[in-house]
Amino acid sequence: MENATSQENLANKKILIVDDQFGIRILLNEIFQKIGYKTYQAANGVQALNLVQNERPDLIILDMKIPGMDGLEILKRVKKIDQTIKVIIMTAYGELDMIQEAIDNGAITHFSKPFDIDEIIAAVKNEIG
Repeated sequence: MENATSQENLANKKILIVDDQFGIRILLNEIFQKIGYKTYQAANGVQALNLVQNERPDLIILDMKIPGMDGLEILKRVKKIDQTIKVIIMTAYGELDMIQEAIDNGAITHFSKPFDIDEIIAAVKNEIG
């Protein structure tokens, strides 16, 4: 019975995955759905901000390199909408300036691509349960 309850609690937790790469969105979406989270996907900044406005996710996994509105701009706008939303960023290896600026703007942690999926799962569980 305890397992069902923890599963229900996770279903109340919302994760938004923002990445212009379809494969990465699908992979992360599948993994977090299997764990039991409610997931949303966005391929660009406009979609991401609409979902933030309408769904108020608990956590966003945000790629920094997105055509159009980049990850930093999305992060700043998300924080204007709701300061409490936690944001984990993903970057290509070695984008240190961007990582620091994202942390300064409220991102909680970052992962370099290619990422270790177990590390991302652990970080998400650590932040939102």
